[in-house]
Order: sequence, then C-alpha cells, then structure tokens
Amino acid sequence: MQQNKAGTIQQQRCTAVGKSMKKVKYFYNTNTLRYEKLVTPLRVKLLRFFGFISALLVSSALVIWLYTKFIPNPSDKQLQMKYDLLKDNYNNLNNEVKSIQQQMAELEKRDNEVYRSIFEANPLPDSARAKLTEKKKEVEKINAMSNDELSMSIAASLNNIKARVVYQRQSYDDIEKLIKSQDVKLASIPAIQPVSNKNLTRIASGFGMRIHPIYGIPKMHYGLDFTAPQGTPIFATGDGVVKEAGPGSGTGNHVVINHGYGYETEYMHMVRIKVRERQRVKRGEVIGWVGSTGASTGPHCHYEVHVNGHPVDPVYFFYNDLTPEQYDRVLKIAATGSARSFD
Repeated sequence: MQQNKAGTIQQQRCTAVGKSMKKVKYFYNTNTLRYEKLVTPLRVKLLRFFGFISALLVSSALVIWLYTKFIPNPSDKQLQMKYDLLKDNYNNLNNEVKSIQQQMAELEKRDNEVYRSIFEANPLPDSARAKLTEKKKEVEKINAMSNDELSMSIAASLNNIKARVVYQRQSYDDIEKLIKSQDVKLASIPAIQPVSNKNLTRIASGFGMRIHPIYGIPKMHYGLDFTAPQGTPIFATGDGVVKEAGPGSGTGNHVVINHGYGYETEYMHMVRIKVRERQRVKRGEVIGWVGSTGASTGPHCHYEVHVNGHPVDPVYFFYNDLTPEQYDRVLKIAATGSARSFD
C-alpha cells in the first residue's frame, strides 16, 4: 500500500513537472519502477533529421513540378507568346509563298503563250542570270541571321516579289490589250479587192498619171479602176464605219469608209448604194453595186485607199486574198495597165 501511494505521489510529481516543462519527456521504467527522463540517441536524431529533409525535398520538388506544370511563370508566358507569334508569322509566310507560286504559275503560262504567239521563243529565265558568287553571298547572309531577322528578310523579299508580280501582271495585261488591239487593227486595214477578181482580169487602170477619158489631158489617177458588169457586188475591204454614202458630182454614187488607225477607202460610180452613214461594216460585206454614175465612161468601180489623209496605191493592200504569185501578177497588171482611166 505504501509503495502504491509512493508511486502515485511520484507520478503526480512527474505529471506536474511534465506540465511545467513540456519539452522534457519521461517514461516509466518497469525494471526500476521509476519514471526516468527519455533520452533520444544521436543516431535516431540524425535519422529523423535526414528523413525530414528528404521528405521536405521530395515535397518541394513535387510542388515545384505541379507549379511549373499548371502555373507557368512570366518568362514561360513570354516564350510561349513569342513561339505563337513566330508560328503565326510562319503560317502567314507559307500562305504568301503558296499564293505567289500560284500567281507565278499563271504568269508563266501567260508568258509562254504571249512569247510563243508573238516571238515563237521562250524568254530567258531569271535563274540563268544568277551568278554563283551571288548565290554564295546570299547563303552566307542567311546563315548569319537570327530567326527574327530571317523572318523579316523573308517577309521583305515576299513583299518585293509581290510588287514585281503585280507589275508583271499589269505588263501582261497591257500586252494582251495590244494583241487584241492589233487583231482589230489587222481586221480594219484594207486587205482585199473591192470586187471579185479571181482571174485577175478586171484591173483596167492603175495608180499614177493617166489620160482623163473626158478631158483628154494627163491627170493624176489616185486609185484603181475595176471593170465589171453593172450590178456586180462591191465589198468593203476592211472593217470600219461608213463616213459618206451618197451621190457626188464627179464620183457619182460613192461610199467612204473610215477604218480607223488612219485608213480610209473610197468606192465610186456605184449604180446603187446599200449602206448608210455611221453604219459599221465588216470586211467582205456588200456595200453597193458596180455602175457608171458620175464622171464615168463605163461600168466600173474606182477604188482609192487613203492613209492619214494621203492617197496611196491600193495595189499594195490586196495581200489577204491573193497568193504570192497572184499578187506579183496584180502588181505587173497595175503597172502596165491602160494609159487611159475610166473616170
């Protein structure tokens, strides 16, 4: 009983001491039947310390990984923005390259068509004009550039190419207009005989000084006389617009066609006129019929060609409906024709 009381008193004292000194720990030794101070060995303390440090490091690493994984820092955001910007620039440049390639393919096609139709040859490609030293300098320049500088250089080059493509396209548009205008011009220039003359027997009097059939004196004959039965169709020798269509004192019933580009043709002594003023006519279209009205001594068509207001020999404008042999024969006929005209 006394031992139990002593133990209880000792326990109460230890409890009181433990309350006053919380950092000191005691344990009950069953061998000595006493409360003794708990002393932790140095080895255990070291193990606990290193264990705590290890746990702390692992936890810190895990926290840092989670933070960097889901919460990027400002520098990472800047890098991501820069990457996105470079990606967008690359996509834009790639699209520009594809667009320019398509435009260049179109220009090359048109270039080939234009050169083949006009010059019957292909142009010298730009690549053939480049020199090896210039290529080497370009490669060294590109290798020395950073990504940003390279992107800016590519963008500048593409803008330059685009400007050249636009200029070249305008140039080809002008060429196409010239070609179309040339087609219209070729259709407008007088190029056939005004009456059907397959046997080349209807040219009676040529261009030059001739004896006038009425006055009997030498007079300049500014055209060709085509003899034909009255009522033979007379054709427009080129596309144009009728400038005059009606009777005249010496010309009789006559028609003047303005072909544009400085060309005019005149058809005289018609028995009847088919066209009217300001009417547009095509080459080979009937504009009237052969007669002998006005100062004429017989049915024929007096035909004149004027270039920029000056009369020229019409014989040089029959190249569209004659073979070279026939054309040569017409030249001889016109030169050795009758010394007396029909008007």
